[in-house]
Amino acid sequence: MRFDRFSPKQMTVLNWWVGGSGYENRDAIICDGAVRSGKTLCQSISFFTWAVCAFDGAAFALCGKTIQSLRRNVILPVMPVLNSLGFGVSETLSRNTLTVTLAGRKAKFYLFGGRDESSASLIQGMTLSGVMFDEAALMPRSFIEQAIARCSVEGSRFWFNCNPEHPKHWFYTEWIEKTQERNALYLHFTMRDNPSLSPGMIKRYEKMYSGPFYDRFVLGKWVGVEGMVYPMFSYSRHIVSLPENFDLYYISCDYGTVNPCSFGLWGKYCGVWYRIDEYYFDSKKEGFRRTDSEHLEGLKRLAGKRKIEAVIVDPSAASFIESIRRETPFRVIRAKNDVLDGIRRVSEALSNGKILFSRQCENTVREFGLYRWKENSGKEEVVKENDHAMDDIRYFVTGVIEPQRTESVFFALAAGRD
Repeated sequence: MRFDRFSPKQMTVLNWWVGGSGYENRDAIICDGAVRSGKTLCQSISFFTWAVCAFDGAAFALCGKTIQSLRRNVILPVMPVLNSLGFGVSETLSRNTLTVTLAGRKAKFYLFGGRDESSASLIQGMTLSGVMFDEAALMPRSFIEQAIARCSVEGSRFWFNCNPEHPKHWFYTEWIEKTQERNALYLHFTMRDNPSLSPGMIKRYEKMYSGPFYDRFVLGKWVGVEGMVYPMFSYSRHIVSLPENFDLYYISCDYGTVNPCSFGLWGKYCGVWYRIDEYYFDSKKEGFRRTDSEHLEGLKRLAGKRKIEAVIVDPSAASFIESIRRETPFRVIRAKNDVLDGIRRVSEALSNGKILFSRQCENTVREFGLYRWKENSGKEEVVKENDHAMDDIRYFVTGVIEPQRTESVFFALAAGRD
């Protein structure tokens, strides 16, 4: 394969780790942006070259959404380039490994697929000198963080590339928005950063897309596009300043110990319900779990001195429901858990302006941007991720705003205090 020239950004990717580049002391590089912008191949060449030049006999990880996609996106395009540059490359398919040599030096690369949360266990126990993540935004956070934790060798570095997802995506908020804090070099690519694309081909791509698809695929912006459960949610419309007083108060709860725990405080004013504040605890993110008693204290702090009409709770949280009944004055309503019907009702409430949100509800806003329909499942179902505030909102809407009358009476009687 022959390259006539590289763009300035591509040259930076190729040379950032070299002494005198101005970036050689960075711990990571992040390349995001438009499709067909030339970021992946240049980063792949740079990653393999750095690994062999900086270490000898060390182990590295090469990660993709799946090993199949990793071979398609990275291995097959880069192997002829490395061969043309004088590298020796051999792959052991049965062990998912790749060995690269140059001038008597050797590096071994282990291939991993970060498909879901369970993938993190695949990489545990390894000691790595570096890791490259192809399409990092498509991998679970737990997998990426486990891989990073394996890089304990002095001088190890992290390499990320991805196309944009939603602006509340964890990788965007935790890495791209925190590049200085992470000591990372961040490079944003557009199609015009790829010299191999002719002006005519760029125009062709530009004509193929419009709206948010154009922003994401052509401009490389982090905007929401397809699959959103609540596409009618708008930050400018639904995030508002709060009234000074409210007529009624409720709290909705999606309880979790291993999974995040989400509570929402709701107040009614002039026929509109406002999510005033939230309690949100993610044990995986924080690194420890809270007990029922600790979550109950969070519920009490959220309520403050307000008169709470009732607490609507995830019906599967039996122990937490019992704790509320025993240790607080709050009446408990067991939530209805028909997901599809609940989503329909929340959609109507959002469209009709019946529910609005305080700026303090950051996790709620984040989940609205990430809550997705499951693709190619053959039926209507949502992805069981980023759905905990979404669940407690659904419990509130179906339990308070639009309950079926007979069920509402039944739950009020059955769930009342003894």
